Amino acid sequence: MSKKLLVISASPRRGGNSDALCDEFIKGAKEAGNNVEKIFLKDKKINYCTGCGYCSSHGQSGCSQKDDMTEILDKMIDADAIVMATPVYFYAMNGQMKTFIDRVCAKYTSVSNKDFYFIATAADSSKRAIDVVLEEFRGFTRCLNGANEKGVCYGVGAWNIGDINKTKVMSEAYVMGKAV
Repeated sequence: MSKKLLVISASPRRGGNSDALCDEFIKGAKEAGNNVEKIFLKDKKINYCTGCGYCSSHGQSGCSQKDDMTEILDKMIDADAIVMATPVYFYAMNGQMKTFIDRVCAKYTSVSNKDFYFIATAADSSKRAIDVVLEEFRGFTRCLNGANEKGVCYGVGAWNIGDINKTKVMSEAYVMGKAV
């Protein structure tokens, strides 16, 4: 059965290491017959959460801010599975991903019963370099009803753009996408 996948790429560089892993995941997922859409956060206008409380005082009906996040939230709600990808900056997810996650607050109770896949790339060659990012992702999904972590791509040892292409994690991302 075909699934609807939403891939969220927080790479500030189109074709950057985490974005390249997204593309391999997508390649596998599409070959398996799934419907896939990729959102490149750099191309979207997503403001910071202001903590105004509009979403909580209006029953998770949305956010007071009018930007691209409304459209992305609707796509998250409609998706069967969500892939979240970020480069690792100073052993944490990048600012684009964190801002995005904070803004899910407006409708987080509606983002339910989803499978999640996480992709992270780091210059450090140890998988431990990605541990904090995974805990950040897991902290986010712990707030969602029925979130199910299905897989992680550890893109380590990738400092310069294109470094990830020389690693075995590229094929791991493809296989993970194919298995959705």
